[in-house]
Amino acid sequence: MNGRIIEHPILPEPPEATVPFTFNDREMLARENEVISSALFANGIGVFNLHHKDSAPQGIFCANGQCAQCLVLVDGSPAKACITPVRAGMNVRSLDGLPELPHDDEPVPPCHITEREVQVLIVGAGPAGLSAAVELGQAGIEVLIVDDKQELGGKLSLQTHNFFGSIRDCNAGMRGMDIGTLLAGEMEDLSNVTVWLESPVVGVFADGKVGIVKTGIYHLVRPNHVLFSTGAREKSLAFPGCDLPGVYGAGAFQTIVNRDMVRSSSRLLIVGGGNVGLIAAYHAVQAGIGVLGVVEALPECGGYKVHEDKIKRLGIPVRTSHTVTKAEGDGRVERVTIAQADEHFNPVPGTERTYECDTLLIAVGLDPVNELTEKAKEFGYSVYEAGDAAEIAEASAAMFSGRITGRKMLKDMGHEAFIPEEWLDLLGVLRAKPGPVHEMALKRPGIGVYPVIRCNQEIPCNPCTAVCPKNSIRTEDGSMSSVPLFGDECVGCTRCVVICPGLAITLVDRAYDPSGERALVTLPWEMPAGSVKPSKVVITVGYEGETVGQGKVVAVRNVPWQNRRRLLLVDVPAGEADLVAGIRICEPPEEEGGEPATKEESRGTVVCRCERVTRGEIIDYIRETGCTDFNALKAALRVGMGPCGGKTCTELVMRIFRGELGADAEIEPHVERPLFQEVPLKAFLEAEK
Repeated sequence: MNGRIIEHPILPEPPEATVPFTFNDREMLARENEVISSALFANGIGVFNLHHKDSAPQGIFCANGQCAQCLVLVDGSPAKACITPVRAGMNVRSLDGLPELPHDDEPVPPCHITEREVQVLIVGAGPAGLSAAVELGQAGIEVLIVDDKQELGGKLSLQTHNFFGSIRDCNAGMRGMDIGTLLAGEMEDLSNVTVWLESPVVGVFADGKVGIVKTGIYHLVRPNHVLFSTGAREKSLAFPGCDLPGVYGAGAFQTIVNRDMVRSSSRLLIVGGGNVGLIAAYHAVQAGIGVLGVVEALPECGGYKVHEDKIKRLGIPVRTSHTVTKAEGDGRVERVTIAQADEHFNPVPGTERTYECDTLLIAVGLDPVNELTEKAKEFGYSVYEAGDAAEIAEASAAMFSGRITGRKMLKDMGHEAFIPEEWLDLLGVLRAKPGPVHEMALKRPGIGVYPVIRCNQEIPCNPCTAVCPKNSIRTEDGSMSSVPLFGDECVGCTRCVVICPGLAITLVDRAYDPSGERALVTLPWEMPAGSVKPSKVVITVGYEGETVGQGKVVAVRNVPWQNRRRLLLVDVPAGEADLVAGIRICEPPEEEGGEPATKEESRGTVVCRCERVTRGEIIDYIRETGCTDFNALKAALRVGMGPCGGKTCTELVMRIFRGELGADAEIEPHVERPLFQEVPLKAFLEAEK
């Protein structure tokens, strides 16, 4: 562990750690409002407890309060470290096994449960929920918006990169965290919108009431209408060693690094080449963390090509048709082995390679958080969905989805609300998967200064067309998703270089050298200060990371209007100017031959992390009993009975069922418990006088 991030190329300088607390009698300092897990990470602690079943070490996993892998004792009571803020003088201890029940002599009476009615309840204060709340609030509707986080914005607060889409419709070119602040600010002027933070929704009931734990106290709310904008949760992956501390989701990593500014690892590997995994790799380098590579089982990455290309240009390898086979270490991740994957995603024997690292990030896709939604539909609520809860897509689509859903709710409630037909078309564009990649032919225009645009995949993004003062950048067919092209007039303002979310535009200045032998290339740059300095000779690379040659840094330009994006001016040979798309700063990772996972290691793979049920145990039970009911498996082995309620393991168990019984086998699905999240008993008890 390397401790705290003090300097970041995008994020503001954080406050000093001044809040004293102890962990296992060791004195430590935390930042104000910092959660325990991040404070411990900053102080070099990555193991929080030992599991009660087999004393296996437990570390961070979801960083979202959904599991209990980070459980600690706080002043004698169990608490989830990832959602519990540090208080001055707090006594935190690691947990060995199950916590002891308190011995109270006097009974505590139950509290009076507060009930209220509201026109609209919005569950989730991320981009979709906030956008819908604005539409409803401006129309005078009484809205209660609730979220389990400490601040509004959802995952927007973790997104330090510029967003895609269009400037007019979804603030394209603005950083996600700034969009979150913008949307949260709009709540302040809406007196009819009430916000409850740190208030998870834990149950939806047949009597039309919704259970909410508002800052630790249980409440009931009866809404006339409810909008679920609950977002998505990360999918998991089961392989030998997947339960070791140091294996966790890329979203959890972004929470620790971008929200809490804690350098949670030194060297990491990422599994999954979607946008989440590719962006996490970029964010890691920004935080000064070594990235060994991105591994993707499919022949091509599923994320935007511009995201893939920008990390390749830094020197981060992206290995498609590869999979992780095992993680190893004494009490935490120390080594990870990968291998080539065949067309069925099985490891190819003899292709194993092992890397020394301390963190393995899982970024293999997202699932909608829809258990509350499904229960509300079952009980006949007036239900609406928006954002990732309705369909997994980018945050720009979530914002637009929220706006449309808000207006649809208004219409259904009898209010005047207009939904332009083009909005629906635009939402479809924003939700669309990346389109085809076009061949990029670099053509030098007959002028001295011009941009080179390397965005050659059809994706919903066009802010470069809006900022050019000469209107010289246009998409091929005028649509948002077609490939942008440069015309024939450029004043060298660099606005297109600054705003491009994919860092896919450079500016070439051939008038820089009167002799015509050299040219000046302006590159977008968002890496830590000191990564490069003027006069440094650098390796220049093309748009997919291929080596072009060498250049010399002339200057690093940084002015306020660039929105925290610096411009790197590099002197290169004139014949290479159009080819230069970036510079390499990451060294190739060291690797060695690896051994495949043994049959015993595969059988010992932990599938249910909460109850530590292995793949072998599940397979044996299915084969011995012919079980086709998840709930029978649950009763026999405690699969899905832990703190997360099966949110992590259900899909993994269903894969085992299908592998054993066939893809078409009818499996009785997992029945979810009435409360979808753990609720401490004290939430129902009368508060201390």
